[in-house]
Amino acid sequence: MIALVDYGIGNLRSVQKALEHVGAQVSLTDDPQTIFGAEKVVLPGVGAFGDGMKGLRARGLAEVVREVIRAERPLLGICVGMQLLFEESEEMGRHEGLGVLKGKVMRFSNAGAAGLSPLLKIPHTGWNQIAPQKPSPLFHDLPAGSFAYFNHSYYCAALPEDTLATTEYGIEYPSIVGRGRVYGVQFHPEKSQSVGLRLLRNFVEHG
Repeated sequence: MIALVDYGIGNLRSVQKALEHVGAQVSLTDDPQTIFGAEKVVLPGVGAFGDGMKGLRARGLAEVVREVIRAERPLLGICVGMQLLFEESEEMGRHEGLGVLKGKVMRFSNAGAAGLSPLLKIPHTGWNQIAPQKPSPLFHDLPAGSFAYFNHSYYCAALPEDTLATTEYGIEYPSIVGRGRVYGVQFHPEKSQSVGLRLLRNFVEHG
């Protein structure tokens, strides 16, 4: 059973349907006991980092997520759910995150390189490639050069040892991260068609 954490943000139903499509039994919940008792946990997210942390704290779930990770239960953060795993974000001020992974969530710069690069469109929206950097259960049977669907203005400056895959958008940034049985993806697997479903299946079956 997978607990899909409801902490007051959007896009939960599409993630739930995608997980169920790949064979998971999903409980959409904000109940701490249900979350801690689940075999695996998914922390989704659409919206602002600060609102996400506020929603977790208001429901008493920030420490529950940390306890799940300390118990070495598999956890997958999606988009803002991935960003919340880090120490802090600069989105609309400074906001403290869960601190599970070291690093900061930073805004893309659209200045261009010495006037030679075209200005980046922010947010980074649309299809882009993910380039695996090291082996991971998430990559089982995932085709080389796979494309996923992104929609974000901020990226996670993760440690190299926590960077499982990167994506190019003005800079090369971590688009999939992981440490132990904690994973995070910056893109939206529920919107990434066969590639996203394959990744979710890998988390359900191998994560």
